[in-house]
Amino acid sequence: MSQSDTARAAHTPATTSVASWRIFGLSLPLFAVVLVVLIAAMMLDALPSGMIGALAAMMILGELLGFIGDRLPIVKSYLGGGAILAIFGAATLVYLQWLPESVSASVTDFMKGGGFLNFYIAALITGSILGMDSKVLVKVGTRFALPLLCSVLFAALFAMGVGLLLGFSPQDAVVVITLPIMGGGMGAGAVPLSQIYEQLLGQPASYYISILVPALALGNVFAIIIAGLLNGLGKRVPSLTGNGQMMPGVEINDHETAPDLSQLGVGIIVALSFYITGEILGTVIPLHPYALMIILVALVKISGLLPDNVTDAAAQWFRFVARNWTFALLFGIGIAYTDLGQVIDAISITYVLIVLAVVAGAAFGAGLVGRMVGFYPIESAITAGLCMANMGGTGDVAVLSAANRMQLMPFAQISSRLGGALILLLSSVLVPLLFA
Repeated sequence: MSQSDTARAAHTPATTSVASWRIFGLSLPLFAVVLVVLIAAMMLDALPSGMIGALAAMMILGELLGFIGDRLPIVKSYLGGGAILAIFGAATLVYLQWLPESVSASVTDFMKGGGFLNFYIAALITGSILGMDSKVLVKVGTRFALPLLCSVLFAALFAMGVGLLLGFSPQDAVVVITLPIMGGGMGAGAVPLSQIYEQLLGQPASYYISILVPALALGNVFAIIIAGLLNGLGKRVPSLTGNGQMMPGVEINDHETAPDLSQLGVGIIVALSFYITGEILGTVIPLHPYALMIILVALVKISGLLPDNVTDAAAQWFRFVARNWTFALLFGIGIAYTDLGQVIDAISITYVLIVLAVVAGAAFGAGLVGRMVGFYPIESAITAGLCMANMGGTGDVAVLSAANRMQLMPFAQISSRLGGALILLLSSVLVPLLFA
């Protein structure tokens, strides 16, 4: 089985017969029993706090929404299927107040305070890089910078072009919409960007946050949708995609070793050790710990410092996490990181079209230039384009899940983290020039 199917392999039914349908490996009647138990616990306020209650709610409701989304016409083929329904279904439950506040608070605390998102991404970064061939890693990584830079350039050009047509200031199109969308998410992007704007433009950072967040949220929506559309395009035009491989003739861990339960524990320790090392390095090096972690894991892989059994263990842990917790994580993203109210408030024809232009420009520029340097256009558009235009780590998971290419996480994280740092640098130079 190819890793391009990793995140959904456990969810796709073998046949189209309703009787054969299973949700998370359970028959529909058995899953219904589990669901009733969860609902009863929530209604009686008896759902345990902490990891047990949060993970139970995320897995059961996330799998349900993922199951439905993967079977809805149009949604399953072009809009990201279960991935987008898991996120925005969860966000809708919160927005409509259909989910008990205690449950949403528990999930939010588990995602943020409990570090579940970091736990998940650490497994994906470590396992996907260590599972790659070192020659492939060098060959692909050295070509990635140019599509990344061009995604920013085309995003700005598209935004300014659409802005001019609609009577929107080109400076605002770049500063208010393009830069926050391409800036690497909230913590690594919008928050430090608001502080840069405060220093350069004079208003308090909270003022700029209120302006930047709607662009970021809406851009994330379009990035997920376009990822699903690109996945559908790849099925119709196979020459445009490597089905999860970045370059023709270059495969990224296209095989799986036999599962070994003892290896999963080794994989956990390896992933957590690399994550902690990234945090340590982040105290002395001014880069995001994810970026430092990517660089460190890549250097270790290229140098061959770890034995094969350890790298295989990290890859097995990555596959376990992706198969079993992807929909749970996406549901948690919908609860903890997706404010549907902000997305709705940002909706105006002009604003929406410029945001769409930014995301489309990023994907177009990355895909076009990616093809020039030898990448498959769809994989380049997704990683160097859409993963620059989403909400950082949470957006990377959602975009890659919608595109069914979770094994591209290392390149997605390069875009989100190193690319986000690039945007902060660009903003400190461009803002004074544009508003001189």
